Amino acid sequence: MTAERTRSEAGIKERAGIAASVSAIREVPFDAPYNWLAAGWRAIFRVPLISLTYGAIFAVAGLLLAVGLTQVGLQSLILVLAGGFILVDPMLAAGLYEASRRLEKNEPVSLESTFRAGFFGGGQLVYMGLLLMLIYLAWVEIALLLFMLFQGTKPMPALEASVPNLLLTLPGLGLLIVGTAVGMALAATVFAISAVSVPLLMVEPIDVVTAALTSIEACRRNPKTMALWAILIAGTMLLGFVTLFFGLVVTFPLVGHATWHAFRDLVERGDAS
Repeated sequence: MTAERTRSEAGIKERAGIAASVSAIREVPFDAPYNWLAAGWRAIFRVPLISLTYGAIFAVAGLLLAVGLTQVGLQSLILVLAGGFILVDPMLAAGLYEASRRLEKNEPVSLESTFRAGFFGGGQLVYMGLLLMLIYLAWVEIALLLFMLFQGTKPMPALEASVPNLLLTLPGLGLLIVGTAVGMALAATVFAISAVSVPLLMVEPIDVVTAALTSIEACRRNPKTMALWAILIAGTMLLGFVTLFFGLVVTFPLVGHATWHAFRDLVERGDAS
């Protein structure tokens, strides 16, 4: 057991060393996230068709999901699945990272090139996508288990009854508090491992663990800045959800483009490309 533990610790240290050699983490100002969002807006105006197409795809997907859940009487799950969307958002926006990368290098940008990078990237991106999807499915399972724990075996209430049930009943308050705490813990974990890892995987031949360690290091070196960035992402995406998903047409590409600029600001790559 001691030998196995030693090898495991050595492996972790080796990956940390690889992460350090691949890239260095910069310390950025506290207000840097506002600059990232401004850069995101500029990217949208430079490639509006591509940006808004991405936003429209996920807005329509959200609407169809909401309609489908409503048709089968599971409206309460809309909030759970919408909240979980933030967990896989870093991977879904990969095509937007590619668009921003091409804009930065003055390369031509097309829907085909962004779709190819975002949906058919292959390699380690596949493993990162699987990891985020597993966390998303875990969130859905946990949410359902918490509902059963606090509400028993009674059926889920209709969407219009969900808010009074959560706020005006003791079991509902318990579910709200515990569910929020668990959701925030999962979201913080995903943010830490994916804040810069997906863009990094797109431009560096490294593995998922090394990319995740680099992302965690970026958060560790810039705790206040990254906390602000996480809040801005959550607030921007929430705006997209409360507008019945229509807001995602703009907010999704905005966060996607801004995330690329966050990566470029935080990670100093060896070749500076």
